[in-house]
Amino acid sequence: MMLDLDRLRADTPGCARVLHLDNAGSALPPRPVLDAMLDHLRREAEIGGYAAAAEAEPRLEAAYVSIARLIGADPTEIAMMENATRAWDMVFYGLPFRPGDRILTAKAEYASNTISYLQVAQRTGAVVEVVPDDATGQLDVAALEQAVTATDRGPARLIAVSHVPTNGGLVNPAAAIGRIARAHNIPYLLDACQSVGQMPVDVKAIGCDMLSATARKFLRGPRAVGFLYVRRSMLDRIDPPFLDLYAAEMVAPDRYVVRPDARRFENFERNFTGILGMGAAVDYALALGLDTIRDRARALADRLRDGLSTLPGVTVRDKGAERSAIVSFTKADEPAEGLHKRLRAAGINTSVTRRRSTMFDMTDRGLDAMLRASPHCYNSEAEIERFVAAVAAG
Repeated sequence: MMLDLDRLRADTPGCARVLHLDNAGSALPPRPVLDAMLDHLRREAEIGGYAAAAEAEPRLEAAYVSIARLIGADPTEIAMMENATRAWDMVFYGLPFRPGDRILTAKAEYASNTISYLQVAQRTGAVVEVVPDDATGQLDVAALEQAVTATDRGPARLIAVSHVPTNGGLVNPAAAIGRIARAHNIPYLLDACQSVGQMPVDVKAIGCDMLSATARKFLRGPRAVGFLYVRRSMLDRIDPPFLDLYAAEMVAPDRYVVRPDARRFENFERNFTGILGMGAAVDYALALGLDTIRDRARALADRLRDGLSTLPGVTVRDKGAERSAIVSFTKADEPAEGLHKRLRAAGINTSVTRRRSTMFDMTDRGLDAMLRASPHCYNSEAEIERFVAAVAAG
């Protein structure tokens, strides 16, 4: 499928105002997302929040179906969450750990997840074990197999990795990791914040048991909403950290019953406007085609890497056998924070990725900060050239 760039940019009001290369942070939403949210807000103002939610129920239910289709799941395996962090937390903190249990993760793991590993390790006596990278910079699958089967230390109780890390450009070998997890019956939690919306993600092909994702990044939805996938066979192996009257039902004064589906991880007061916006974003991405989005975004990222590589003092820092549409680089004579501010003043959006966000990886590489530029399918080749020229001009 060929993308109509003019239509994509016409659908994206922000394209007229800014050169946006921060889709790994928060993408520019297309007009259908904006319309879905504004329409619901108007109805809340006109008839009240509860009545508006009841009126929107068919569209809210359709969002579960669309998300399930997006990742190859069943709608009963989907929960709508306040954000991807809360989605991830709800399953991670619901898993049981004992002293000596090992949590296996990757070197490029996101700090928010790592903090949770360390907290649970301190509480339970579990151990956090970082699997090394291979020669390409991605998680070493052979090393993971060795870690899983090791008999000289405690049992591996969880494999938890970021599919596409926040920095470094790489795509971790999620399906290969899944094959190891399935072969040894180890729960597998995938942080898919940066991959959902950027590329095809199929939970059955990957073999993950749990997956968390956000709306605001490459999916091009609103902030403050995300979703959680939990394989049906995993539901009763996870004890939700908290329940309310939506996640469970009181059946007697001293007894409750938890919902049978993944909505046991939700709560009553949800972001209905955000869910509708996320549903619209998913439908928009599905209509374009995730293969097509991936190919276009990665072609722009490769063009960006090529252009940056020609600049004196600029070093592209991306790793991996497979590379995403996230481009991380440093400039010898201009710190990342200063470059970020200079570009912002010129109407160009990027992000700074700092060592504290991916502590294992950036400490190992001796890096404190990098600039992150992340194109999407609606960006143009002319914007890439303008960006390279702007980096060079400082």
